[in-house]
Amino acid sequence: MKSLQLSLVALSVTLLALNANAQHIKLLEGSIDVLKNEKSINTEFTYKDMRVGKYDKEADYVNEKKEEYNKKEPGKGDAWAKNWEGDRQYKYEPKFNELFEKYSDMIVKPGSKYTLIFNTNFTELGFNVGVARKSAQINGDAVIVETADKSKIIAKIRLEKAPGSAFFTGNDFDSGDRIAECYASAGKGLAKFIKK
Repeated sequence: MKSLQLSLVALSVTLLALNANAQHIKLLEGSIDVLKNEKSINTEFTYKDMRVGKYDKEADYVNEKKEEYNKKEPGKGDAWAKNWEGDRQYKYEPKFNELFEKYSDMIVKPGSKYTLIFNTNFTELGFNVGVARKSAQINGDAVIVETADKSKIIAKIRLEKAPGSAFFTGNDFDSGDRIAECYASAGKGLAKFIKK
């Protein structure tokens, strides 16, 4: 029994390590050197042209899920759609900011000289059905601009495969919680990338 438990722990650690190594961050253009001495940064989040899983358009995914839930129970789909949108402000963006602050030398503060605009262009929801699971992932682009004139782009950074799961806490049955962990990974990854 003990060897089985040790094997499961080893497998879990290996999977977690593989997941952590899956994230890729690359500077596409410009330079992040101007951020080296900054103590704060503003953040904004957009979801333009976001694909969700197999859906090329987020709207197609939302409409299908909303219709599916409303057929099962009137109003349930409308509530789900409201939560889908609300999770951004209440779960995803705060997680990003929290981890960004923790791993950078900056605090997230409106009115800072520079703004990091993070656009999520792909979301993989993942799943957890108890006996089987797949981690969520997001892809996106971070654009660093001057806050006073957002047409002045300092740098563009691509982030791919930011993983999200709460595997050890058992709280990732809800897709919103899994996706929130993607934003935590993205915030941490971008903070480390900018700091180095």
